[in-house]
Amino acid sequence: MHDKFRLNIPRLPILSRDQIERLHLSTLEVLRRTGVDVKEAQALEVFQKGGCFVDGERIRIPAHLVEWALNNTPPRISLCDRNGNPAMLLEENNVYFGTGSDTPNVIDPFTGERRLAVLKDIANVAKTVDFLDEMSFVMNSGIASDVDPDISDIFHFEAMMIHTTKPIILTAWSLDNLKTIIQMGEVVAGGEEKLRNSPFFALYTEPISPLLMGEESTQKLMFMAEKSLPVIFTPAVLTGGTGPVTIAGGLVQGNAEILAGYVLANLISEGAPFIYGGGVLPIDMSTSLMSYASPEFMLATSALTDMARYYRLPMFSFAGCSDSCTYDQQASLEGALWILLSSLSGGNLVHDVGYINNGLTMSFEQLVASNEVIGLVRRITRGFEISDETLALDLINEIGPGGEYLTSEHTLRNFRRNWFPELLSRITYERWEKEGQKDLGQRAGDKVRFILENHKPLPLDDNIRKKLQKLIQAMKK
Repeated sequence: MHDKFRLNIPRLPILSRDQIERLHLSTLEVLRRTGVDVKEAQALEVFQKGGCFVDGERIRIPAHLVEWALNNTPPRISLCDRNGNPAMLLEENNVYFGTGSDTPNVIDPFTGERRLAVLKDIANVAKTVDFLDEMSFVMNSGIASDVDPDISDIFHFEAMMIHTTKPIILTAWSLDNLKTIIQMGEVVAGGEEKLRNSPFFALYTEPISPLLMGEESTQKLMFMAEKSLPVIFTPAVLTGGTGPVTIAGGLVQGNAEILAGYVLANLISEGAPFIYGGGVLPIDMSTSLMSYASPEFMLATSALTDMARYYRLPMFSFAGCSDSCTYDQQASLEGALWILLSSLSGGNLVHDVGYINNGLTMSFEQLVASNEVIGLVRRITRGFEISDETLALDLINEIGPGGEYLTSEHTLRNFRRNWFPELLSRITYERWEKEGQKDLGQRAGDKVRFILENHKPLPLDDNIRKKLQKLIQAMKK
């Protein structure tokens, strides 16, 4: 079931082996000389007992401890669906795509209005992902403005679990909220042990650039390590703002932030399931906004993917996102470039499909159109077969000069090897005129509305939903 996700052509490396090792050694020097500030007292104790040098909140990590943690890397992380079936094998060049998270705004799929996200939007994105073949996981694509903001993350998790069986990448506002979310996951999985063995979600949390492990994010990282559940510890280095303006400098700092978290996770639980990756992207000095579709961001992400392969850690990557304020030609172009590059680089969990407006807005049209592009790119990365059947020498000899292949049995057997679009148009101009002269955005919008009005995800068991409601009500109180 997983062959469709594996690249069969050579990867597109950005870094040479010498460059990878120089970045790694430079990272070790930053962790040894400069260190990281840690705001969580228990984490400071863990670092100190593990052999780090602690001076107040500053910890410095010796190189051998980083190498020890990296040697504990598990060969793969398996994420399952809601029913415990293997869904994503995060290893090597297996590439899976999903949405981004926590956008304050959404483009309403029925009115076209840009507005604050509500809980129904989180459910609708999950439902759309559940329907789309090329989408493998979902994140809460919005911050629901119509529920208690202190526990909106809990409502997000419930909405995603109800509206898709696919794996979930979640965010949690606090350690207490995360504990409730884990309890909810254990209810759905059938217990703590079953969830640990067949996790259907991973936590996304972040250090604070530059070189700071905040209290809440560190607490969440430690709790996931204690539970032996997958965690993504991803910095957002804004080069020229919260990190050096150069790509190389941003990579070293971001790598140091990631590996400090990885050392901590391993000191708590050796071989803790940990997903590598980070955002190293420039500030556009003309707008002071981070640039989601800059070539520098694409280069840095590809370089981090090379580092992830070097460390044998799964990679949390980016695709299908744009700086455009609406779904338009720019959004399509930037999203498609990201998808192709992330596929060729070999990122494992490729998120942010559907992001526009510098990551501030979720677009259903961008999500659905990107799903089509992913199918096209998968066809490219699958390569093609060279065999007696595909070389067709006997057929070429039989047809000869001036013949035709349309009616041959060979064509009937093999034409489905080609990829066929659903949204991208190949029709004649006359037919396009007759069918309403719709552009890609209109066709994508039609498909979104069809999904939301017709698709019915596999429902959660009623008893499970009642148990989830009890946990939510307890948090409300």
